[in-house]
Amino acid sequence: MDRGARRWEMRVDGEGFEVGERAGEPGTYDFTWLTGPNPGYGFTTGVHGADSLSTRELEEAARDFLAQVDPETGYIE
Repeated sequence: MDRGARRWEMRVDGEGFEVGERAGEPGTYDFTWLTGPNPGYGFTTGVHGADSLSTRELEEAARDFLAQVDPETGYIE
């Protein structure tokens, strides 16, 4: 993963995500769930007052998201 890039792909527990750090908003990341059943679906996470999140923190955010998804709909209910 090239953390110097604005957008990159990461895999977490077998699921693929495109991650983008928002320009001008350090520490804010938009995730698109590439392997999910609903194209374009994802989430945003961030931390106030930090320059960036670590890879481990980004992976934890993805795991938290996946834990909330209803397996029948592919959405957070």
